[in-house]
Amino acid sequence: MIRRHTRRAFTLIELLLVLVILAVLAAVVVPRLTGRVETARRGGTISDISNIKTALGIFETDCGRFPTTEEGLAALMQCPSADLQGKGHWPYLEKFPTDKWGHDYIYICPGTDDPTSYDLSSAGPNGVPGDEDDILKNTEN
Repeated sequence: MIRRHTRRAFTLIELLLVLVILAVLAAVVVPRLTGRVETARRGGTISDISNIKTALGIFETDCGRFPTTEEGLAALMQCPSADLQGKGHWPYLEKFPTDKWGHDYIYICPGTDDPTSYDLSSAGPNGVPGDEDDILKNTEN
């Protein structure tokens, strides 16, 4: 009895069918994952702003004022001037904060709407302050 070994392999049509199925799956899944990343970055930035607001509030309680625009958020890591020596409990933040897109937060004191407070925001994904994708301290946008 002679046995013949037949060689089994995928045909070109089968391989193309598998590639089409993979392409369709990728077209459906990838956009959903991309949206999730941006949502997570936005949520993380809002959380960071909340933490910075808390640190600024403690700084103001300890020192009797908010850091000036010139002192910036760096004043939360190390004492910004000799007149505050012994008043605060540095560091209020462990590291210099940047938003989830790698941009510095925008801090202005006194604030533009309230001169007894401050403005704190992120320039958002595009890094351009003053447009519609900004994240502000008092909003959850």
